[in-house]
Amino acid sequence: MRIVLIGYMGSGKSTIGKLLAEKLELDFNDLDNYIENKSGTTIPDIFKEKGEIYFRKIEHEYLNEILENESRLVLATGGGTPCYSGNMHAMLERSNAVIYLKMSIPRLIDRLSKEKDERPLIAHLEDKELPEFIGKHLFERSPFYAMAEHTILCDDKRPAEIVSEIQRLLV
Repeated sequence: MRIVLIGYMGSGKSTIGKLLAEKLELDFNDLDNYIENKSGTTIPDIFKEKGEIYFRKIEHEYLNEILENESRLVLATGGGTPCYSGNMHAMLERSNAVIYLKMSIPRLIDRLSKEKDERPLIAHLEDKELPEFIGKHLFERSPFYAMAEHTILCDDKRPAEIVSEIQRLLV
């Protein structure tokens, strides 16, 4: 069984993915961590030194590598992963379920304002710029996120509640 979690940065894909994998007795993989391990450098450094286009190219390669080689896993993707290089179609074709973890803009702002330095796409922004930036990104990415087989609304839910909701969907 392959389950892929998608959603905007800060939506909880890694946290939920780890818990879900444990409950379902599957392996867990975080695509961003996989990219860092394979490339030997951090994603912020990849963005800084080689740019987003290069990052999206290796992201696509490593996504396909995971989907080809791992048959029992929960995969947490990066926020932009579904939007590039036909990645969403690959995930839909090669997994049992693609699940969109959806959060509201205010909730994402709350989370991301505390983690800006670790997020290359928003590290340069002031807090007052986050609402417009996130809103624009969500508007651009929503057609890809909408392709997921399931959408879970995550605002004001504990991780355990979200995991239980996903488990109910998979039965």
